[in-house]
Amino acid sequence: MNVAIQHEHVKVRLSFNYADEQISFERLARTQASKKILIKVLPDCRVQISAPETASDEQVIAAARQRARWIYQQLREFRSSLKYVRPRQYISGESHYYLGKQYVLKVIENPAEKPTVKLLRGKIEVNVREKSVEKISALLTDWYKLRAREVFSRRLEALHAQALWVGEKPPLRILTMQTQWGSCSPAGRLTLNPHLVKASRDCIDYVILHELCHLAEHNHSERFYRLLGQVMPNWGKVKKRLDGMACNLIY
Repeated sequence: MNVAIQHEHVKVRLSFNYADEQISFERLARTQASKKILIKVLPDCRVQISAPETASDEQVIAAARQRARWIYQQLREFRSSLKYVRPRQYISGESHYYLGKQYVLKVIENPAEKPTVKLLRGKIEVNVREKSVEKISALLTDWYKLRAREVFSRRLEALHAQALWVGEKPPLRILTMQTQWGSCSPAGRLTLNPHLVKASRDCIDYVILHELCHLAEHNHSERFYRLLGQVMPNWGKVKKRLDGMACNLIY
């Protein structure tokens, strides 16, 4: 197994050979005080590995080698999904997701009307004064963020009652993220990706419960997964379905 190391200013790119390809990844510094090395394969087929600064490049590569089969399989699955993903054109007839269902986009140009987005009879109807990809995309982005705050707030309220280990309901932030559906800060604030509102309710619940479990267990330890399994026994299947839809929901 050959290994290549390339330093690019602050960023460090590493690579190794597995099966029939060279797998390249970006090394990132861990923000939390943890000695663990975290590996992520993103829906756009980028591989990122977060490691403490004290870990050498060779140690990071060794960790990647141990998970090489999993990384390789994830890349194959995401590449297969990307074959069927077309860039959004934001034109009438295009499909967009909301709460796990597909809706047909209907774009109406009306210079006299205020720009709006409405969910009507199986369609997402966008009224614009002038048709343009940028304007329609911006309107939909704002609409999804507004819907996300409403939906996530309701689900957090309901799930907080199940999370007996959590005291006061944690504050919620909506933030578009490229690599995560959600996160939990050391201070206990939950951050959720607005793209998640395009997924079904059980997928949304899974991400919220995952982050609530981090209030008790900050790492992905056995205790963390035991707690998650208690509140959501089928979380593994839900996670797999969510990950499999990532390309359609984000791009």
